[in-house]
Amino acid sequence: MEYRAATTDDVETLVELRKQLVAACGAPAQDVDAELRDYFQKKLAEGSLVEWLAIENGQAVATAALVFYDFIPSSANKSGVRGYITNMYTAPAYRKQGIATFLLGKLAEEAKARGVKRLWLHAAEMGRPVYVKFGFHEADGFFELTI
Repeated sequence: MEYRAATTDDVETLVELRKQLVAACGAPAQDVDAELRDYFQKKLAEGSLVEWLAIENGQAVATAALVFYDFIPSSANKSGVRGYITNMYTAPAYRKQGIATFLLGKLAEEAKARGVKRLWLHAAEMGRPVYVKFGFHEADGFFELTI
């Protein structure tokens, strides 16, 4: 398994993985490919999105993203920057192999490198055990992790 950060060259792959994630969650298919392309292109280029890929035999089989948001600084978070984990998806044949946990670790490393102290996410039912095992706890409808 190869793991690497996505680049703007991976936009089409990210669009396809996002569509697979939405389908796996039971949401109806929507034609938002152009909007997804624009989003991934812009956010990756400006550095407000870090997305990792797991690749097997040249095929992307999993992904995980970290979006950085600016909030008003506070004594608990002087930079104001917060990290939101999203777009966590592993193809069914590759689940329960530790891939999602590895990708979460990469996102946490990136957050630490940028001085982000807390991560949060919304969790689908099937992802909850992965997040809890990683150290996230439920708080106010979100899952949070202090790093």
